[in-house]
Amino acid sequence: MTPPDEDVGTPVSVKIRERIVASRKRFNANDNIADFVQPGELAALLDEVEVKMQGVLDSLVIDTQNDHNTGNTARRVAKMYLNEVFRGRYVHAPTITEFPNAEHLNELMIVGPITVRSACSHHFCPVIGQIWIGVLPNEHTNVIGLSKYARLAEWVMGRPQIQEEAVVQLADLIQEKTQPDGLAIVMEASHFCMSWRGVKDMDSKMINSVMRGVFLKDSNLRREFLALLPKKG
Repeated sequence: MTPPDEDVGTPVSVKIRERIVASRKRFNANDNIADFVQPGELAALLDEVEVKMQGVLDSLVIDTQNDHNTGNTARRVAKMYLNEVFRGRYVHAPTITEFPNAEHLNELMIVGPITVRSACSHHFCPVIGQIWIGVLPNEHTNVIGLSKYARLAEWVMGRPQIQEEAVVQLADLIQEKTQPDGLAIVMEASHFCMSWRGVKDMDSKMINSVMRGVFLKDSNLRREFLALLPKKG
């Protein structure tokens, strides 16, 4: 007998939500829910989102049947959200190969700028910016390739986010993967919810940082890291 939550007539979004609730987990906009998505369900979810997006277009009184520019917009938007800009919600973290710190490196290393793209969870407007990551390893730190920092950042940012929480999530992830003595992250981004709508200020940017370990305790190390970043315009 098919389990109740797998009934054919039940929308796939409801099935996924029921699994999450049963596990007493969160499913906030910036949470990853890949553990609760079964094989093949993303394709079904895309179909469901397309139908709902078509309803939004209908409610906006857009004639998608006769307007050649919006005839396939519902499908395109559904694919954009699930397969691109919010992909970090629905897939597991990228596989990261970790290597032992065989040479016992213990000097400051900075990776960046890494270009990141996200969307604010308030208006789903783009957030586009750059990230710099500072790492002070120890002899027990796991070493990962430079490109892997970009992959981890892309995965975390690929969800509806607010910048302050996104940087903390990325710091937690890198800390878990590498276990350094110190970790510092600075992010500078433009928010289209300010430039495209609202006050329509084209020049404002938000800069925030997270400092962990020795970057918190050692002001000289913190100043060295910040001094090595390109000067903000």
